[in-house]
Amino acid sequence: MILITGYEGYGGRGANPSQQVAQALDGTTIAGHEVRGVVLPVDYAEVRKRVPALIDTYAPVAMISLGLWPGEAVIRLERMGANTLDFEIADQVGNLLSGVIDPDAPAAHRSGLPLPKIRDALRAEGIPSRISDTAGAFLCNALLFTALDHCARTGATTRCGFVHLPYLPEQVAELLTSLADEARLELHQRADLASMSLDMMIAAIQSVITETVIEAETT
Repeated sequence: MILITGYEGYGGRGANPSQQVAQALDGTTIAGHEVRGVVLPVDYAEVRKRVPALIDTYAPVAMISLGLWPGEAVIRLERMGANTLDFEIADQVGNLLSGVIDPDAPAAHRSGLPLPKIRDALRAEGIPSRISDTAGAFLCNALLFTALDHCARTGATTRCGFVHLPYLPEQVAELLTSLADEARLELHQRADLASMSLDMMIAAIQSVITETVIEAETT
């Protein structure tokens, strides 16, 4: 089994492409493995509780987690999960956290996904992608670190990683309308107008799954 996690909308955004991709892939079969899509709340305590439980319950070959990075223009493959919290906005239940995730854990863990192979496969398919050295300090990073640390502590063989997604085009359209209504920055000054179609995001994550399964079955 392959687990795909996405997040509900947050920060005043009604949609979250990670949720839509996870739901679209739920119940499909990719590279010979059933895919289960799970949507998580934007709630730190729930993430810390549910992510280890998902790994223990399903023992998936891989758990590929998704999130939105506003302003990102490409599929962004995260290299590290850091043991740090520095929320710029509160989560859904009002947590505004700063500090470390676990004082007894390492400073960071590396992704379990074959990132260079995934990046190259995506680019060969015409899907822009890059490897990133920071998943931020909000819930996306917390989820990645939690998954990797749990596997390190328990010896679970699940390959865990995180992929950040751009805005959907309709989200950018909504943002442009909002900017026009509020007479804010000129459009060429905005750094968060990039977007990607849902179909391309789904195709990208299908390829992420395929490359991860190939790596898991050949090493």
